[in-house]
Amino acid sequence: MFCGIVGFTGKNYQSAPILLKGLQKLEYRGYDSAGLFVSDQALGTDQLVKENGRVSELEKLVSSKNVTGNAGIAHTRWATHGVPSVNNAHPHVSADGRFYLVHNGVIENYIELKENYLKNVEFHSDTDTEVAVQLIDKFVKDGLTTFEALKKLISLLDNNSAYGFLLMDREEPERMYVAKQKSPLLIGIGSDFNVVTSDAVAMLDQTHDFIELHDGEIAIVDPDNVQLFAANGDAISREAFHLDIDATETDKGAYPFYMLKEIDEQPVVIRQLISRYLPKDGQPQIGEGIVKDMLAADRIYIIAAGTSYHAGLVGARLFERWAGIPTEVHVSSEFAYEQPLLSEKPFFIFLSQSGETADSREVLQNINAQGFKSLTLTNVEKSTLWREATYALPLLAGPEIAVASTKAYVAQVTLQAILAYALADREQLHLNLEQELSKIAIAIQGIIDDKEQLQEVAKNLLVESPNAFFIGRGIDSTVVLEAALKLKEISYVQTEGFAAGELKHGTLALIEEDTPVIAIMTQPRLAGLVRGNLAETQARGSKTYTIVTQKIATEEDDLVLPDVNELLTPLVSVVPAQLLAYYTSLERGLDVDHPRNLAKSVTVQ
Repeated sequence: MFCGIVGFTGKNYQSAPILLKGLQKLEYRGYDSAGLFVSDQALGTDQLVKENGRVSELEKLVSSKNVTGNAGIAHTRWATHGVPSVNNAHPHVSADGRFYLVHNGVIENYIELKENYLKNVEFHSDTDTEVAVQLIDKFVKDGLTTFEALKKLISLLDNNSAYGFLLMDREEPERMYVAKQKSPLLIGIGSDFNVVTSDAVAMLDQTHDFIELHDGEIAIVDPDNVQLFAANGDAISREAFHLDIDATETDKGAYPFYMLKEIDEQPVVIRQLISRYLPKDGQPQIGEGIVKDMLAADRIYIIAAGTSYHAGLVGARLFERWAGIPTEVHVSSEFAYEQPLLSEKPFFIFLSQSGETADSREVLQNINAQGFKSLTLTNVEKSTLWREATYALPLLAGPEIAVASTKAYVAQVTLQAILAYALADREQLHLNLEQELSKIAIAIQGIIDDKEQLQEVAKNLLVESPNAFFIGRGIDSTVVLEAALKLKEISYVQTEGFAAGELKHGTLALIEEDTPVIAIMTQPRLAGLVRGNLAETQARGSKTYTIVTQKIATEEDDLVLPDVNELLTPLVSVVPAQLLAYYTSLERGLDVDHPRNLAKSVTVQ
């Protein structure tokens, strides 16, 4: 599961409002169902409340039941085992009602465990999580403490299982038990309270100080104390880190959706990257170790998934054209289990918004075992990919909440450009990257300021269509992949993006009367070819729309973008594609931020 987890325990607090607010912040991780368990130490009571659908539905139910208590755990679910339903919603409870568990991840051998240990237990859900809580209950009945039972459960899980466990025992009403493997969990530290969360953004209004939990570790969290244990049970200590993020950054403010807010923030993201990495007369500041190891490599391998993969395709051209280093881009889920033949001196770059992408982590662990150097570019410092790579650099995009990534893509392309620039012979390159990126930030702002015209385009071209196509050549062939992904994932328009020259090799058969075909053209040497391909679709009845740069624009073109460095045009040309996707989803009456069947942080394979 991708799912969101929050927990709270404190003196003289009401935990339910805090938990519900945390779940609202975590809906990007899953929104099929939600639930919470709250314990009231003073009254000696507790309540379990679960509801199908969005967190807002759970909130209504909690309000009607007058849920009170100073400690509790909560969960918002993205379904893996079992359909979205109240029975399959978390928290799950043991047969005798003593233990309550929320879980992020997948227990691969849960059926085997169920058959071996729990044949006489009646189950009320289809989830692997209920198996886990029933096992804890059984082990405690066999004589183990709750801590020992959780530790034994973990020892029985196979190596492919992923879990983030947050457990409460009714006999210890203010205490939470925490464990993780391949699934992120943080412990937040307060003055007279402590919290647990799968993403710090959920609890930034409570604390900015967090202890990261590493794989295999277990923690016991009380209102005034946190105990941390290694996988073997030995007590360990770890200092909290301070997360310097304004809690208001995670709010929508006056925006109707996070996606629109995050699109609008893209010029600011570029300026922040300039300020951080090009602060001294445009000279790159990324660390001598990174530059040295990358220049020593004979090939760069970029590992990513989804939008990050598309950003990597742009990055590969930058590393090859500017730095002269051969570069390959691989989908992490394939590379993890079908590693190709590698060069003698490879260097790996991992692109991930969350820093927790499970497939990418599998690759990182494999290449770490082989002794190769690596660099993670991520939006989340202290994340797993950040910690486990040789080097890490922050994207500085700020919290990205919408499931459809926008500003993280722009940040990834920008930071890769800065890296390639740092590796290049800058005298031969004849490029002032600081000035060029500043120009790009202005160009993006211009598109954003005039975005309403794209709402009309979406309304007339895409809203009523069941399918659409984006085409381009050269650097634009990478952008159309991202453009198609954005449109399909939030508007459900079946969309393909591909190199324009491939039309005649099969895809042209799909062009019918009024099929939308959107062409992106930014390179003069390829524009004529793309126009020819576009004409081929028009001859079959397509409705076309062109996005072009000023230097190749004609009177017939639809949207004209300012001229920028050719290899950096994806930073500009992607923005109208993002807005077309946003407005198509909006005009179709869909939930832009929470597309069906999807979640943002993909922490399972």
